[in-house]
Amino acid sequence: MATRKTTTKKSELARAGEHLSTAAKEVGTAVSHKIDALGDAMSSGMAKAKKSVMKQRDQAKRKIGSLVKMAEAEVAKAQGQLKKASAAAHKSVAAAEKKLEATKRSTGKKLASLQAGAERKAKALQKAVEKEAAALKKAAGAKAPAAAPAKKAVAKKAPAAKKAPVAKKAAAAKKVAAKPAAAKKTAK
Repeated sequence: MATRKTTTKKSELARAGEHLSTAAKEVGTAVSHKIDALGDAMSSGMAKAKKSVMKQRDQAKRKIGSLVKMAEAEVAKAQGQLKKASAAAHKSVAAAEKKLEATKRSTGKKLASLQAGAERKAKALQKAVEKEAAALKKAAGAKAPAAAPAKKAVAKKAPAAKKAPVAKKAAAAKKVAAKPAAAKKTAK
């Protein structure tokens, strides 16, 4: 028997369908590769951007840290200067207070010595005036009986005549006061 060879020819339509199917698979694969490449590129870009941002953040932190350290050092320096200035001010105030107290004491002593000297001089002047007054009384007492009628006449003539002996007494007291003072000056 004869065998029959059957060849089935695919129709052109079936072949075209297979080609389209293969082309679609290749396009799908290419698109998939392209999308994967874009994803990788975007991921890489994001990683680079993230790395850059992190680097800038770290630099900013370092700068801020150094600025904070500098500010703290300046504050510490200012506090040290303030403490020194405060201590110097306290010392100067204490020295001024001591000086004031010493001045008060010395002024008090000088005042007391001046008062004592003034009192001594006043007593000496008073004694001198009393002596002079006693001497004038004696002199006036001896002249009084002989000059009694003349005194009445002088009293009637001018009331200024009475003031003359008082003025003489004051002048004599000044002379006497000047003598002990001059004597004390020469003694010193």
